Amino acid sequence: MMIRPATPTDAEAVGQLMAESADYLRALGDTTDFRFTAETYVRDGFGPNPAFSGLVAEVDGEVVGHLLYHFGYDTDRAMRLLDVIDLMVRENRRGQGIGKALMFKAAEIGREAGASELVWAVYKPNKSAAEFYERLGAEYIEDLRFMRWNIKDFRFTIYD
Repeated sequence: MMIRPATPTDAEAVGQLMAESADYLRALGDTTDFRFTAETYVRDGFGPNPAFSGLVAEVDGEVVGHLLYHFGYDTDRAMRLLDVIDLMVRENRRGQGIGKALMFKAAEIGREAGASELVWAVYKPNKSAAEFYERLGAEYIEDLRFMRWNIKDFRFTIYD
């Protein structure tokens, strides 16, 4: 197994992994309109202002897993964070240490960039993912709830 930085040439493999992930999450009841594809991977992950970076895991030259991330900051604790936005390993390759290797490489990247923690979200019904992260020693953030605000079609008005 080899862990390496993701490149634009990994687009098809990452797109396939994301489709597998979407199918898995839908089977757990997730109703999200999953839109991440090979095209969005290239569009948003590369170029002058990439939204994320990534790693891929290869076995015998085949991409069998990926981890996508970006950096953030926690003002309350005055620390840099590495936010894991997606981790996926092909189902037939799970249990072989690939996910663990991807997480450890992400931790190394974060540490080298001055981050103190990795953070991520887990879909509540995804018990196997939660158990995997718990085995790595991850802790739940019990006192926070994720929120979102759709600003795409929102009209902003600034008052004096």
